[in-house]
Amino acid sequence: MIKLGRNDACWCGSGRKYKQCHEAFDKKIETFGRQGHKIPDHSIIKTPEQIEKIKRSAVINMACLDAVSEAIHEGMATSEIDKIVYETTTKMGGIPAPLNYEGFPYSVCTSVNDQICHGFPSDDVILKSGDIVNVDCSTILDGYYSDSSRMFMIGDVKPEVRELVEVTKECCDIGLAQVKPWGFIGDIGAAINEKATAHGYQIVREIGGHGVGLAFHEEPWVGYVTKAGTEMLMVPGMMFTIEPMINMGSCRIKTDPDNGWEVSTFDGSMSAQWEYQVLVTEDGYELISW
Repeated sequence: MIKLGRNDACWCGSGRKYKQCHEAFDKKIETFGRQGHKIPDHSIIKTPEQIEKIKRSAVINMACLDAVSEAIHEGMATSEIDKIVYETTTKMGGIPAPLNYEGFPYSVCTSVNDQICHGFPSDDVILKSGDIVNVDCSTILDGYYSDSSRMFMIGDVKPEVRELVEVTKECCDIGLAQVKPWGFIGDIGAAINEKATAHGYQIVREIGGHGVGLAFHEEPWVGYVTKAGTEMLMVPGMMFTIEPMINMGSCRIKTDPDNGWEVSTFDGSMSAQWEYQVLVTEDGYELISW
């Protein structure tokens, strides 16, 4: 935490004196820290001005997913999804965040069936009846980031696979309900894990949600095999993603040895993921991108 005098300007940029603005807020956080909890610092607490700019980025991100939803169909190459996202993003003044991020060569991730995440769009991957695909879209607008993903079911999907997709969405909703100020990130993971395992599914351990807004990936880490009352304290102004990756079979994963990006289930079982970007508010949460 930044140490300020009581009459100094508050760190949040409000222009008010610290004692009239965030002093009591910081003291409450510090109390949790003294109790041994992991607490956020000011760098991951968004100001009202930052939140508004992130929301503008999210408008583009959701427009991309809406455009994909309208166009996706059996017989479509996943490279067409990449084209839709790139064109929608750039026409609205944004930049696709994945494009050239640490060498990632596409504007979006398209993960089909047993692919868990980071799937490469391709002319050779043609969506067929029975497929499920996660489209993970991230946008930069004026330096501010948004991030969310949706699942799509193509044609005649087997009932047990449809259930996986639907339960994964329910898991996200259950996790979202745990987002509240002065609760803990571990509350989210505990609720999601209970729901997923009750259906016989397993959750990927190595990859999870993350802070987002001022950068593509920030603190905190959001895992989904956590215990309630653990992990980082949630406070108003924190923003992160809820994005459990849920497998029908084993939780074990493998990464494509050739491209180093595409992650799939080790046993070839189906995997599903939805992703929400959420803001912690004074009385609960606000969905930013979905």
